[in-house]
Amino acid sequence: MPSNDARILLSAAIPAAATGAIAAVISGVVAGGKGAIGAVLGAVVVIVFMGIGLLVLQRTAKSLPHLFQAMGLLLYTAQLLLLFVLMALLKNTTWFDFKAFAFTLLAATIVWITAQARAYMKAKILYVDPKNSGSST
Repeated sequence: MPSNDARILLSAAIPAAATGAIAAVISGVVAGGKGAIGAVLGAVVVIVFMGIGLLVLQRTAKSLPHLFQAMGLLLYTAQLLLLFVLMALLKNTTWFDFKAFAFTLLAATIVWITAQARAYMKAKILYVDPKNSGSST
């Protein structure tokens, strides 16, 4: 994985994991052990879903740059639909607190997207490949 890709992935995953840890403590205090389990599970789901999505999007950007924007829209739509399906499947579960899971899922997703946007804005990614810019003829 190129250094920019790893840096962007870590720049988004670390704040999301920290959000999950804070949510686990708060949920543990409010809802007990089941709340902490729900919060941890929510953070893990966000990190896995968004991490895989980021890796797929970066791979697409390198191999098929003309499809990057369409792939990004399709990927985020698919991620949201999968999260809704997962939440519908786990709605009546009894082995963790669903509210803690849902709120952590929401908070960690917002933190991930914000951190990822910030990482892209701070990254020094070239718009033009300097190796290919002079060899157009």
